[in-house]
Amino acid sequence: MGKTVTGAQIVWEALVAEGVDVCFGMPGGAILPVYDALAKYEYPVKHVLVTHEQGASHMADGYGRTTGRPGVCIATSGPGAINLMTGLATANMDSVPIVAITGQVPNILLGRDGFQEADILGVSLPITKHNYLVTDIKDLGQAIKEAFYIARSGRPGPVLVDVTKDVQNTVLEDFDYDAIEIDLPGYDPTMSAADAASIARAAKLLNEAERPIIISGQGTSLAKAEAELRELAEKAQIPVATSLLGIGTFPTTHPLSISWGGMHGDAHCNYAIQDCDVLLAVGARLDDRLTGAFDTFAPKAKIVHIDLDPSEVGKNLIIDTPVVGDALLTLRELIPQVESNEHPAWIDQINEWRGETAERDILSQERDDLNAPYVCQQLWHLTNEGDCTVVTDVGQHQMWEAQYFKHTKRRSLLTSGGLGTMGYALPAAIGAQFGAPDEEVWVMAGDGGFQMTMIEFKTLAEQNLPVKIALINNSFLGMVQQWQDVFYDKRYSGTPLKNPNFVQIADAYGIPGRIVTEKADVADAIREAQAYDGPYFLEFRVPAEHVYPMVPAGKSNADMIRRPTAATE
Repeated sequence: MGKTVTGAQIVWEALVAEGVDVCFGMPGGAILPVYDALAKYEYPVKHVLVTHEQGASHMADGYGRTTGRPGVCIATSGPGAINLMTGLATANMDSVPIVAITGQVPNILLGRDGFQEADILGVSLPITKHNYLVTDIKDLGQAIKEAFYIARSGRPGPVLVDVTKDVQNTVLEDFDYDAIEIDLPGYDPTMSAADAASIARAAKLLNEAERPIIISGQGTSLAKAEAELRELAEKAQIPVATSLLGIGTFPTTHPLSISWGGMHGDAHCNYAIQDCDVLLAVGARLDDRLTGAFDTFAPKAKIVHIDLDPSEVGKNLIIDTPVVGDALLTLRELIPQVESNEHPAWIDQINEWRGETAERDILSQERDDLNAPYVCQQLWHLTNEGDCTVVTDVGQHQMWEAQYFKHTKRRSLLTSGGLGTMGYALPAAIGAQFGAPDEEVWVMAGDGGFQMTMIEFKTLAEQNLPVKIALINNSFLGMVQQWQDVFYDKRYSGTPLKNPNFVQIADAYGIPGRIVTEKADVADAIREAQAYDGPYFLEFRVPAEHVYPMVPAGKSNADMIRRPTAATE
């Protein structure tokens, strides 16, 4: 026999059954019965009170990326639920599993513009993998069970369950969550390897290639296929690039690594992509930030695209060999068909480009002033050469981190790739620390984006998590200012920042901090933060300068703007 429960209890019964250990949220009138049930019945799920609901969805995102399990966020109706949307859209673009539970006005008020009513089903429809509006308690358990299944199966993503307040208060007899069967006839995610014919065509192209390249995206990590990717690359001696979100799927320190490509990717990587004759994309969306102008991307290459989601294959580029299937299972079928090979002339050419790129490197210039790439490099050295998780915000610091922090393990860089969400880093790092409590977690953020969710200092301090923060402060919205420099005749409209004393703000929350202005103090400051048993804030004051290379929007990757060889720009 099942239990007699309220709708509010069903929410927690379901979360416990799904193995949820922590959730992130904020109460309000329309979700209050759920919060009361948590306190009344003492369910074994830790609730983390956020300062703003956007923080809750980013925390769920950070937890989801770190663990691979759905992160859970909770909010009330109207403005509470709407505040989740930026985080859900971020997760949707980057294929992150989240289950969001939101309260809704009672059934009798639906569509009547009641207090704090908003059409959350309509608002969230285009930015979630799926969503539900539950108006009958008999459907609640089914909706939540399906939400978890949809969020984590196939290509992961966020699913929202909106529950009216009267459903939360209604009593249901004989409830048994385990007995609920998932029945989704319209949902059939790919769970197997690609078909044999497409794998054979892919192998043939790779075997015939003289200048092959692999581009690894986040899908490699989602499929847990890093070892298979490395086996394939080493067997056929194929250089490996990544997308931004694919960083960590192939060790940056590996001899076959050519870093990452695209708008601000390494120049030698872009040159290799543009000159290759066969390009194998694994779990990468091949979006505009990676490809530049679609019609000029890898113009000499036959493109093979392995992806779980058939809607991504051919969406942006003409694909010569579509390979739709799970990356792990597909690579396992592909590897035996690919011949051991060497491409010495091709490797030599890439290394020549790599050397030329190094000559223009900002760190190769004799500069005494503190700069962001130096901070990134020192952070890498002092975390045992990258044995940590870095969560970045969006902007110049994000690109410098990707360029100068050499990631060698999976899920070691969490960043907003598709949506480019400023304010992502701090709350996502909180979620990541809950997901990996023994991991060293660093936030790297710019002064503009950090202030968008800086209020989560409160949550960080309240939970006393050992998250360390490296703020890159150049007193500008740096990436936008760079575009104004290059394309808008240096008219700095809306980009100079009047910043507060960040260290004093951190101190107001009980978080110690330090301002760093000299290169000689960087290492000591990082060690000081690492030694502190709790959150710690470092502010690095750096000059405003450009990230190179830079591919102008809509242009070919061959049209990169390169760093001048002279020390000045």
